[in-house]
Amino acid sequence: MVKKLLITLLVLFTLNINSQEKKGIFKSVYDELFKYGTFYIAGNVGNAYETQRKDYFIRTNPENLYDIPQVIDETIYHPFDYRYGIGLRKLARFGYEDKPNWYNGTENNIALSAPTSAVKGFEYLIHWEKERERSEEFINSRFFIRHTGKYHIVKLEQREQGNVGFKYQSAELRARLPIGKKFSISAGAIYRTHQKPYGYNPIEIWLNEEDDQGNALNPWYSLGFEYGYDDIFYQSYDELGNQTYDWYWIDPDGNIVAYTDRQFRDLVFGELMNRYNNEIWDALDPYAEVAPIVGFDFYHYKSKFWLHAFANWILPHHKYVKGDEDFSYLNRNNWGLGGLKKDSQPEQWDDYQAGLMFGWKVTKSIGVFIEGEYTKFWDSEIYNSNVGLNITFR
Repeated sequence: MVKKLLITLLVLFTLNINSQEKKGIFKSVYDELFKYGTFYIAGNVGNAYETQRKDYFIRTNPENLYDIPQVIDETIYHPFDYRYGIGLRKLARFGYEDKPNWYNGTENNIALSAPTSAVKGFEYLIHWEKERERSEEFINSRFFIRHTGKYHIVKLEQREQGNVGFKYQSAELRARLPIGKKFSISAGAIYRTHQKPYGYNPIEIWLNEEDDQGNALNPWYSLGFEYGYDDIFYQSYDELGNQTYDWYWIDPDGNIVAYTDRQFRDLVFGELMNRYNNEIWDALDPYAEVAPIVGFDFYHYKSKFWLHAFANWILPHHKYVKGDEDFSYLNRNNWGLGGLKKDSQPEQWDDYQAGLMFGWKVTKSIGVFIEGEYTKFWDSEIYNSNVGLNITFR
C-alpha cells in the first residue's frame, strides 16, 4: 500500500508540474516543492536534572568492620542536556496559528493532525534530531508528506520518538467531499504499523509452564542459569550455634552479586526478567494493519472569532497484513498465564483522534480561548489542552 501511495503522490506531483508548464519546468518544481518552505538547523543546551539532596553510603574496612568508615557520595550527576536537529518543512498555517520568529523542530503544527490542510497542494516535514536527557541519548525523527486536493487526501508519515520507544508508520488514501467552504468529510483506508505485541508477557508464560503433574517446569531462579549466573550452596552458624544455610550467586565472570536467594531476587532477577522479555519481543516481526477511516473538518476564521474542529475515526475492521496475528492487538486480552487462551476470539477495536481550536476576542480588552487535541491509538493515549482568559489593561 505504501508503494502505491508513493506512486499516487508522484502522479499528483507530475500533474501539478504539467499544469504549470508555461512557467518552465525548474520554476514549476521549485514552486511546488520549495516555495514558502524553510530549511533549518537548530539546537539547544540546558542544565541536567539534579536531585535536591545528595545520596551517601559508607564503605567499611574489610579487615575491621568497626573502623571509622569512609563516607561515599553516590549521587547521580548527569552531564548537560542537549538537542540538535536538522529539517526541511513546508506546512501551511491556519489563520489562528502565529508564525514563529525561528523554526527549530519543536513546533506543534495543527497541520500534522487535522485531516484537511489549510491550503491545497503538497505539504511536507522532514525532521531528524538527537537529544540527551538525564545521560540517556535518543534519536527522534518525523517524515510527513501530504497532498490535499478538492476531492482527495493522500498522506504518508513515519515517526520515531526515542525517549519513549515509539515507532510508527502510516499511509492514508481518502476521498474528500467539501460541503460549503468551511466543512468537509472524508473516507478511505489507512495502513499503520506498530512494534509492540500488546498483552503478550513472555516471562509470565515461561514461569507458569507446568509438567503433567502440575509442577513448575521453570522455577523462577532458573532464569539466572539461562544467562550464565550460578548459585553455590553454603552453610554457617550464628553466635548461638544455630545452623543456617542459603545460596550465594555469582555472575558469568565469577563475581558475587548476591549472598542469598532473596537478595538475588530483589537485586538481579528483575533485570533478567526485562532482558528475557525484550529478547523475545525483539525476535517478533513488526506488525502492519489496514482499516477504514473516516473524518471531518470544520474551519471558520475571522480575526475576532475562530473555530477549528476536526476528528478521525479508524473503524473496528482491522486486517493485519504483516506480523504473527497471535501476538497482534487483536489478541491483547486473550493471553493467560499459560499462553494464548483456548478458543479465544480476536477482538476488534476503535481508534480515534480529535481536536478543537476556539478563540473569541469578546472586546478589545477581553479574549477567551480553548485548545485541545486527543489521540487514542491502540493502548496509547496522547492529549493536551489549553484553556484561558486574557484581559488587557488599557
